Amino acid sequence: MRERGAASRSPSAMNIRAMCWSPRRLKDARSDTVRRAFEQLFSRYGLPQAIRSDNGAPFAATSALLGLSRLSAWWMALGIDLERGRPGHPQDNGAHERLHRDISMELEGVSGRHAQAALDLWREQFNHERPHEALAMRTPGELYLPATRKYHGTPEALEYANMSSRQVNGCGQIHWENECYFLSRSLAGWNVGLQSLGERINVWFGQILLGEIDPSSANFFRADIRPKKAMETNENNQQNLTQVYTMS
Repeated sequence: MRERGAASRSPSAMNIRAMCWSPRRLKDARSDTVRRAFEQLFSRYGLPQAIRSDNGAPFAATSALLGLSRLSAWWMALGIDLERGRPGHPQDNGAHERLHRDISMELEGVSGRHAQAALDLWREQFNHERPHEALAMRTPGELYLPATRKYHGTPEALEYANMSSRQVNGCGQIHWENECYFLSRSLAGWNVGLQSLGERINVWFGQILLGEIDPSSANFFRADIRPKKAMETNENNQQNLTQVYTMS
């Protein structure tokens, strides 16, 4: 939504659970601004199992490791699964796209100082007054279930059982055995787990495999872009790794 004669303001809509939407009017779409909005939502509603977003900033960084942005790396550190559509395929997130279209159409012309009040009224009608065909003519509020996990703030460090741990520096690098390996600037400040498996070392962020270190060549192979040899090596250990690290 763009205000007349004023800077653009970004409506951000969060799918909490059971299609229950909480639209917020943000002053911009910077990562820190959006994160503060999510902190407020998590404090009120708890932590969701997953967050579905498109591949745009600040939710994703398409060229980064696993598409992680600073914001989505924080979500993962909180144990939240990431769900994304395919890049360039907005139809994969059709319900959310329609939501933004409806908000823009119905609130067109609303002035900046009245925008959040209008969004709050829209949310109340959407959640509790309008029946939805996709919900068998029930309202989202009728199906809403509070999250069972509480938000207790951001963890200082992630725990890795039976692994070494290294902190990612401001340049997105870790140091291991006198070598420097670039992972992602989106992970700066977080610690990763290093799991030795034969000649290679798996690198984990929480319960997500980031890739593999090959000490013999001093290379890091990304989990989303790996040469054939690295892929075959990981496949040999996939059954065991899945049993230990798959997120519920």
